[in-house]
Amino acid sequence: MTTETTAGTTRIDLLKHSGAAYEKMLELAQTVHAMGGLEYSLQELVKIRASQINGCAMCLDMHTLDAAAAGETHQRMHALNAWRETPFFTERERAALALTEAGTLLANGGVSDEVYAEAAAHFDENELAALTWLIAIINTFNRLAVTTRMMPGSHTPQAR
Repeated sequence: MTTETTAGTTRIDLLKHSGAAYEKMLELAQTVHAMGGLEYSLQELVKIRASQINGCAMCLDMHTLDAAAAGETHQRMHALNAWRETPFFTERERAALALTEAGTLLANGGVSDEVYAEAAAHFDENELAALTWLIAIINTFNRLAVTTRMMPGSHTPQAR
């Protein structure tokens, strides 16, 4: 049993000890990606923003590398934490980021009708369903990675 909790040490290897469950999570993520409608860049921005909020080093490392490999600019990724104050994001991206923040910070009052309506104005129902699942999945992965202290630094982005 891995119980070391100092910084820089993974607590438990989830893939080794619960590989079937972890594989199902990956399968769910692939299913949502296959639903279509959400640009790859938007998906990565959502994953990065939720991971920033949740303080997930592993997911931040992975998704910033993936986004950069797919052509996302460093300027936009660096400004993502302050997306409301920049001109770098489209209205569609802003609606997705607002929904991401509200769906991640549920203890702050949940998703308001205004935030949901703005997202619904920019995404059709299938896209909105995919976006909602995407937010839930990245939050679950963040929680798994933070709880087990998964270490960043080993991810190699795949070409898109």
